[in-house]
Amino acid sequence: MIHSMTGYGKSILQLPTKKVTIEIKSLNSKTLDLNARMPSYYKEKELQVRKRLASSLVRGKIDFSIFVEITADETSTTVNKGVVKEYMDQLRNIVQSGTSDDVELLHMAIKMPDALKTEREELDEDEWKQIEEGIDSAVKEIVQYRIDEAKSLEEDFKQRIANIKQGLVDVEKLDTERIEHVKTRLKKALTELEAEVDENRFEQELIYYLEKLDINEEKVRLANHLDYFLEQLATPDSNGKKLGFIVQEIGREINTTGSKANYAPVQKVVIQMKDELEKIKEQILNIL
Repeated sequence: MIHSMTGYGKSILQLPTKKVTIEIKSLNSKTLDLNARMPSYYKEKELQVRKRLASSLVRGKIDFSIFVEITADETSTTVNKGVVKEYMDQLRNIVQSGTSDDVELLHMAIKMPDALKTEREELDEDEWKQIEEGIDSAVKEIVQYRIDEAKSLEEDFKQRIANIKQGLVDVEKLDTERIEHVKTRLKKALTELEAEVDENRFEQELIYYLEKLDINEEKVRLANHLDYFLEQLATPDSNGKKLGFIVQEIGREINTTGSKANYAPVQKVVIQMKDELEKIKEQILNIL
């Protein structure tokens, strides 16, 4: 079963004092490219989260985020009254007496360094356990998304491999015709030269020439590669890299068949096979 590298998972937790939203987005990438964003008081758990995501998602450009919205009436940020009052006194001494406005001075003072103080929130292990469950839920959602996304790709792969196989059948039918065409063409060329030809010698040279144009090995290897692709497509594990290697081998045999055939009807079929293969190549990059 193949998995797409494109996916999305989301989980929302309503805790006593905050709303926590967990999001995971994934796109295709040759390696695991993981970007994690979370509040500073969860940072000590980042390595643990990264290992969890790497184990489940394996590969892809992954963006992981934890967003926190405080819903409690209390806040951890308070006004540092002593510092603000000192700033206002200093500002009041700078301006002329009678022209200062305390509200305006307060606006200025509150923007000064250390006017606000935020108490660092410590990690609550019980709270983190609930967040871990939310992460697991989001991971399950993105994994299922990847599976669902891959189903349509799998059907598309099967159809295009079937089209290439049909092209191979057409090449088989044209191959006999191609050999006769080559023989006829060579005999016609010799006739036009009006030269006497030793028939035995001609047959030997013809056999040698046809061996250079023989595509039987390419046809056999191509058929094997196509079957192997379908076999790997049906395995339990998603193996996009391996399928990519098989696609490269399929392309090599199709190209060699076209170049060795030296016969327009065969080359026309080869172009159609290449077109199908290119469409597979485009989509194979998104397979895990």
